[in-house]
Amino acid sequence: MARTFSGEIKNIERLELSELPVGVEGRFMVELTRDGMGMPVRAPMVTLRGKKDGPTLGIVAALHGNEVNGIRTIHELFDRIDPATLRGTVVALVVANVPGFLLRQRVYLDGTDLNHIMPGKEGGSSAQVYAHRLVDRVISKFDYLVDLHTASFGRVNTLYIRSDMSHATCAKMTYMLRPQIILHNPAYEGTLRDEAMDRGIPAVTVEIGDPHRFQPEMIKRTVTGLRAVLAELEMTPRRQLAAGPEPIMCASSSWMYTKAGGLLDVSARMMQQVERGDQVATLRDVFGDVVERYNAPTDGVIIGKAVDPVAPTGARILHLGVMVEPGEDIVGRDVASSLKKEGK
Repeated sequence: MARTFSGEIKNIERLELSELPVGVEGRFMVELTRDGMGMPVRAPMVTLRGKKDGPTLGIVAALHGNEVNGIRTIHELFDRIDPATLRGTVVALVVANVPGFLLRQRVYLDGTDLNHIMPGKEGGSSAQVYAHRLVDRVISKFDYLVDLHTASFGRVNTLYIRSDMSHATCAKMTYMLRPQIILHNPAYEGTLRDEAMDRGIPAVTVEIGDPHRFQPEMIKRTVTGLRAVLAELEMTPRRQLAAGPEPIMCASSSWMYTKAGGLLDVSARMMQQVERGDQVATLRDVFGDVVERYNAPTDGVIIGKAVDPVAPTGARILHLGVMVEPGEDIVGRDVASSLKKEGK
């Protein structure tokens, strides 16, 4: 159901959970920095606080400014949450990287990737201050975090999740989200997910397809997964939701890169399972002559790939996931088995 909002959009300096409206949607603009004219730079945030106490689930979209599938995911999720039956609080940063979003670019104003410098630094560069206040004023208040992303410009992704599957809570959240592919991936230092985990906040990163566009089917599937997470956290009533296909589990992954420059044609398909030695891409020079043919270095599944044909030396070709071998010890597999027994 489409929701209506008749309240006031409030300007605030930080998220204070105890001050959020109860039983209705709250809309806020959180001040993070000021621009060159001294005007505030504010990030849009929506909240739903239930009448009963409970955990706080945080959702972040557009930490990279051109990754917009997460924005629409938040809209549709909030359309489907009934505040009257909600226990706890759902907080969503609709656009985390406001300057990047307005410029329709991945990075911050100065070219910094905000997801490489967390938790930022008060008193540092503009990007460092922005990142620091994002964490300090909003993210630090969460009990759980789902960070919504997409592929970068010139690339496409499957619907996949990066998660530390050795962490039981993260593994359960990951399976409830029902992606196409699960990538066991302890968080890299400097990412928002790593900062959340360091603070004791279980966090997963959901990659929802491609940048600069809305993809309704991937958005719908992610909304269904988020609703399942809410139910699993006992924040909303349990209800029967279609589970969808079993995700492919990958124990690791790596990118392939071009060794020369030219025009790249990646023939491998998304979700395709390849064997070592299979040809996956061709590089031609500007006259059309083949410069290089690229073969899969190992068996795996295609998680993402380049779609921009202009490829200088060292350009990304494809993201290859190495699937979990039968019998390989992955905690997430045990979680999956327990969820199946519970009918989830």
